[in-house]
Amino acid sequence: MKFFEDDSQNLRARLAAVQIIALVLLAVLGGRLYFLQIVRGSYYAERAENQRIRLLPIPAPRGVIMDRYGRVIVDSRPIYNVILSREDVQGKDLSALIEPLSRGLKIDADILRERFEQMRTMPAFESVRIKENATPADIAWVEAHKLEFPELRVEQQPQRQYPPNGLLAHVVGYVGEISPKQLEDPKYKEKGYKPGDIIGQEGVEAIYDEYLRGRDGYRRVVVDSRGHIRAVLEEVPPQPGQDMVLTIDLDLQRKAEEQLAQMPSKRGVIIAMDPNSGEILAMASYPTFDPNLFSQRITTREGRAEYAALLRDPQHPLYNRAIRGRYPPGSTWKIPMAVAGLEQGAITVEHSRLLCGGGIQIGNKFTRCMGNHGTPDLRTAIMKSCDGYFYRLGLKMGIEGIMRMVDEFEINKRTGVDLPHELRSWTPSPEFKARFNPRDPQWKEIDTVYASFGQVYEFVTPLALLRAIAAIGVGGKLYTPHLLKEFKPVREMGPFPARPAKTFDHPEPKIVPIRPEHHKLVVDGMWAVVNDAGTAARIRMAGFDIAGKTGTAQVVSLGKDVGKNKDHSWFVSYAPAYKPEVAVLALIENVGFGASYAAPAVRAVYDVYYEKTRGEPPPQQVALKR
Repeated sequence: MKFFEDDSQNLRARLAAVQIIALVLLAVLGGRLYFLQIVRGSYYAERAENQRIRLLPIPAPRGVIMDRYGRVIVDSRPIYNVILSREDVQGKDLSALIEPLSRGLKIDADILRERFEQMRTMPAFESVRIKENATPADIAWVEAHKLEFPELRVEQQPQRQYPPNGLLAHVVGYVGEISPKQLEDPKYKEKGYKPGDIIGQEGVEAIYDEYLRGRDGYRRVVVDSRGHIRAVLEEVPPQPGQDMVLTIDLDLQRKAEEQLAQMPSKRGVIIAMDPNSGEILAMASYPTFDPNLFSQRITTREGRAEYAALLRDPQHPLYNRAIRGRYPPGSTWKIPMAVAGLEQGAITVEHSRLLCGGGIQIGNKFTRCMGNHGTPDLRTAIMKSCDGYFYRLGLKMGIEGIMRMVDEFEINKRTGVDLPHELRSWTPSPEFKARFNPRDPQWKEIDTVYASFGQVYEFVTPLALLRAIAAIGVGGKLYTPHLLKEFKPVREMGPFPARPAKTFDHPEPKIVPIRPEHHKLVVDGMWAVVNDAGTAARIRMAGFDIAGKTGTAQVVSLGKDVGKNKDHSWFVSYAPAYKPEVAVLALIENVGFGASYAAPAVRAVYDVYYEKTRGEPPPQQVALKR
């Protein structure tokens, strides 16, 4: 086809068209070069450099957790993980990797999908763990498929190792991979956490994570196009986390857990504490669980099934009953009531007798005592656990006096223990009744009777109760219960500065005013509970006088308290009675009288303490040998 009759004109037109097309192509090429070299130059330079030089992290081990005598409780062991580099799969269809990796490495496909979804939000050049605790077969599979999957590599990393049989599980807690929800929390963002980081999730692992965590090192390496390391340019070793010394005594802890495991209900709490400092020597909550699930097995199908079973378990093994269980305190409530009655002037040392009467009649309601104790003095009322006495003491104090007692001993506050998720106790007040019983919200005299013996309007945590009773033992000093004794220092390593030693920041104890004569009278009553004709005489230790109080807390009304609805069994104590060194509490769920189960469990813990501190068998054992 000709545009012009003259061939020369046609030639010139074609040349012009070619020139225009060439100019357009040059313009497009120039624009693309400008975009690649100027606009995105730094990005592609970084990518090109990354193909040659990479930073491979060297994970730091967490600090060791020890008991007060330096015995290791929690440590880390080296394991191998299969790692996938996000940079190496840029532009690839990750879904195509699921089937071969799932089959070859025996990983649940759903877990791989979660990992790959997580990778979408990760910054460039980060890596993600595909499989933890890789077996020799897994490592061999990765090596055999280097050409097919060059994005995979095997790295050694530390893995948390917890004691067997759930020992101390509710105290030490566990570690786990940071969750997407946690990554959105400002407190984690500020600390620079990133997807895939292992952090403390429960217990002291969570509370003291920043001290237990180490500082990761790295290797700067030269790699080829297939990701093989050709040279190491630089290596910065990691700085380990700080070793932690707990206040826990493993011998007392083991005995406490052994006692709980032997109980008919296999549910309860035992706590031992130094009343002169708040140091927790043992904290056992039963049933327990295996924290290794969260550090070693949670990313497997079997591990997730195990976790789901824990969540469904009606015995609530994940639940730390010491700080999250709320129970009616029963007759253990009488001890702070006795102190408050004396301090408020409702009774005096000289005139402490009140009628028992076998109970009390308020309107058309008769609330009975478990016996008829005549007109006992305070010492006898504590020793015999006379309900009728304390009904009348409560009426003399009034609800305002009972509420003042609760405030004085901070029973309605968190204790401040260094564990997550501590709950407040529920304590009597007109406001609590209005919430508790909206059909009959007005506070009445009968409610004051109920509030005086630890059964209707009180639901206390075991640790809050032990703190209050221990404070009475040492004359009114309310210490903050705690588990941290110290963190060991870590020396400077490479770019990481030294980390100094740290001890627990002891707040000054709150002082509850207790006059010496009042203190002696109450302690005399608690001494008599064990050492005279009291409700716990069977656990008496000659030469190591225990001061204590039993408690039997009803779960349901009389007549229905059988089987799973049996009463809770309490015993709270300290020893020696007049110069306390240790305070011990036991709460055993649904087993009956406090003297039958809780008191003997506490005695077993005292036996271990006595032998450790006195260097000889406890008195009862000596008597048996003779």
